[in-house]
Amino acid sequence: MFRWWVSSLQLLELFVSSLVHLLFGFYIFSTAVAGDMSQTINDLFFKPNLASGLQNDEVEKQKSTTSSDDLPPIVLVHGIFGFGKGKLGGLSYFAGAEKKDERVLVPDLGSLTSIYDRARELFYYLKGGQVDYGEEHSKACGHTQFGIGITLNRMRIIPFTLWDIRPVGKLFESCSKCLLIRPEDGKSLKPVCLLQLCRIGVILYDWFDIPWLKNYYNFGFDHYNMSWKQIGIWGLVNCLMGKTGPFASGDWILPDLTIQGSIRLNSNMQTFPDTYYFSYATKQTRKVMGITVPSGLLRIHPLLFIRVLQMCVWRHPPDVPPPYKGYRDEEWWDNDGALNTISMTHPRLPVEHPNHHVVKDSECQPLQPGIWYYKIVEGDHILFIINRERAGLQFDLMYDSIFERCRKHAFRKKPTMPNQLSQ
Repeated sequence: MFRWWVSSLQLLELFVSSLVHLLFGFYIFSTAVAGDMSQTINDLFFKPNLASGLQNDEVEKQKSTTSSDDLPPIVLVHGIFGFGKGKLGGLSYFAGAEKKDERVLVPDLGSLTSIYDRARELFYYLKGGQVDYGEEHSKACGHTQFGIGITLNRMRIIPFTLWDIRPVGKLFESCSKCLLIRPEDGKSLKPVCLLQLCRIGVILYDWFDIPWLKNYYNFGFDHYNMSWKQIGIWGLVNCLMGKTGPFASGDWILPDLTIQGSIRLNSNMQTFPDTYYFSYATKQTRKVMGITVPSGLLRIHPLLFIRVLQMCVWRHPPDVPPPYKGYRDEEWWDNDGALNTISMTHPRLPVEHPNHHVVKDSECQPLQPGIWYYKIVEGDHILFIINRERAGLQFDLMYDSIFERCRKHAFRKKPTMPNQLSQ
């Protein structure tokens, strides 16, 4: 009887979560479509008025481009289920934060592809050329070696002499994914969970391969060639059964975000002594009489409400070995509805990197390279994306400080090109 009640509650939670995610996805998509339609109508009716000012606008644009050419770019990289500039019409994933600086790039990477594939895509986005995933990796994972070709424009050219500037980034560990991934191996999905439905939806999305729809939003699995034109109906069956495709090979984002996957990836990473690091970790929980509970219930986005509750009470299965020596459940209870707060501050596993918790900004003046400074901000996981109004003043304070720190350590100068060194 008890198992029946547990199963019923799990199915109810799956139904509610699926409905909320579906409605939120529809909201995002419809908002993007409405924005595009509004822009089209505006251009149609007001084009004569705009034409008279095009020449002046073009002059101003050229001046702005010239003045920003000598600035190293700030690159905003989206995460899981995110999107870059040019996708979902005119909708901004970072809620317009990219307009706060003269030279900000917002690449569109695979929203569900592995960290390895995303790194390759980011490299070729900045450098230009056809994405090369590597022969060995491609054969092991069962996809084509080469992806899309990327044409450079003036805004995206990164001079050769700037390639030694390493991006500030992090890999993180997350037991939130254990709610969806089997903790035994940190790779395979649980048989009944939200991501199983997502997996089926993604496979069908790529299989139907509707050009205008994929131009609007793409999960990033084009190099797996899952279109009906290439694999047919039996190929679809094999993908759905988990015999082929990214979900069969494990070459997608979620296995990389588990504790086990992050330990594997972090073991090959290092904190560079000449690079500045600063993290913002979000938290939507607090302690009440020693118990972790959600905080500010009315401020939690409906998309994340159930997940905040689940992560607050997460217990690693007693019959499964812990993911690392010294693991304690309570260290992973603080969360923002998508990630554990502990996972967002700095690399901790398998070896903890140099770090400093910032309570007041004056504590880290001046910033020292080679140290992960981190600040904990009250808010859920999507507070600072899509909808700027939700974060209010916090939005401007956070992004302004990010861009200010970036520009403080990057000087406006015309870089010397390789062919100029001998002159």
